[in-house]
Amino acid sequence: QVQLVESGGGLVQPGGSLKLSCAVSGIISSIASMGWFRQAPGKQRELVATITTGGSTNYADSVKGRFTISRDNAKNTVYLQMNSLKPEDTAVYYCNALTKRLSYWGQGTQVTVSS
Repeated sequence: QVQLVESGGGLVQPGGSLKLSCAVSGIISSIASMGWFRQAPGKQRELVATITTGGSTNYADSVKGRFTISRDNAKNTVYLQMNSLKPEDTAVYYCNALTKRLSYWGQGTQVTVSS
């Protein structure tokens, strides 16, 4: 079992920044990769960024150059630094952990970009 708890969401003006955190607990050794996804009202959940145990990263085209995913193994935490935020980044952001057999999700944290 893996447990994920997100934090760091909130209201920010366009052009601003936020840093999301995902605290990971449980059988951490079973995790192959971690990621952030988001879901806007009326839309499907979409990939934002992923990071493997080896540190390889992948980003959606819509966030490349603005968002950075990272991990602190000592703190068992994965981060998503979001810069130059746009109104279209407004969504609930979910942390995901992928093992060989299962996919785990956090409860989500709301990010709202509005003036």
